[in-house]
Amino acid sequence: MAEHDARDLSRLLAENAEAVCRHYLSAGRRHGNYWLVGDVHNTPGRSLYVRLHGPSEGRGAAGRWTDASSGAFGDLLDLIRETLGLIDFRDVADEARSFLALPQPEHDRAADGLRTALSHRPETGGSSTDAARRLWDASWPLSGVATVYLRGRDLTHYSPLAALRFHSDCYYRADADSPTETWPAMIAAVTDLEGRVTGVHRTWLARDGRGKAPVAIPRRAMGDLLGNAVRFGAVSDVLAAGEGIETVLSLREVMPDLPLAACLSSAHLAAMVFPPTLRRLYVLRDDDPAGDHAVATLMARTQESGIECLVLSPRLADFNDDLRYLGRGAMRAILHPQLAPQDVARFLQPVAH
Repeated sequence: MAEHDARDLSRLLAENAEAVCRHYLSAGRRHGNYWLVGDVHNTPGRSLYVRLHGPSEGRGAAGRWTDASSGAFGDLLDLIRETLGLIDFRDVADEARSFLALPQPEHDRAADGLRTALSHRPETGGSSTDAARRLWDASWPLSGVATVYLRGRDLTHYSPLAALRFHSDCYYRADADSPTETWPAMIAAVTDLEGRVTGVHRTWLARDGRGKAPVAIPRRAMGDLLGNAVRFGAVSDVLAAGEGIETVLSLREVMPDLPLAACLSSAHLAAMVFPPTLRRLYVLRDDDPAGDHAVATLMARTQESGIECLVLSPRLADFNDDLRYLGRGAMRAILHPQLAPQDVARFLQPVAH
């Protein structure tokens, strides 16, 4: 019993899926047949879900997980790798054996055989920077149903937006066991502070642009996301950062000159890299535990870095809801008292008469 291949370890972990989740994802909780948590880094939230019971393999298998925010998915071996930040597959296997109380291999050939088997496993979704750059290069300037979609969200200041493009036939697959489909998509570039594309975010759209595509997970990101963001405007000393693209673009409707960053999830927002010239950061708060955690983390990090941190809170669920249901005048009134006085005159657009 000293040697177990990757499939055996994955099956044994899946048979103990809830125990695995309680150990590695302790910030989550059980909800029916799923374990819910924010992400693979054990952030509180509900974006990542792990199936606790099901067949041993195939569609709906126990132990399969998906992160609805990033689009990453895999089995419990992948989860252990991502959660612990392991690189060598031998270390992943050793950790799995340790959790399962299995004996470790006694000679290198067995470990090397397991490492070879693991290295040929399918890559978890949303991890290829090269694929992200290819998709970005294959996309067109923002047009078509993507602009229809943005206008449907009351977002009209979308030209010019270098960070957004359009693809008419973007591949979509719900999970590793599902067929591939194609839908139009709005493509957003994730970039580092030097402007290099490190990933992309895809929003699959209905064919007429009136809403998102009727798929299970219409938004996904792939590539190198940690510390990077979808950026609108050149950062100098002031920046506003939030999770969602539509949330931050809503501020652009009344503050068109304010630099913005969409970090795509609460975990990535909390881990954002600060531009060296930044002196004041506005954080767009999402009204949930994960959003509160991101705000608290950024408050501590900015204090250590000597950066002023101010929180912007919407009146409704998020700023796009404020924009759509309350209007631009109300948005301006909501933001005015939350801004630093010097930024009101600098960034907040007067109401047009």
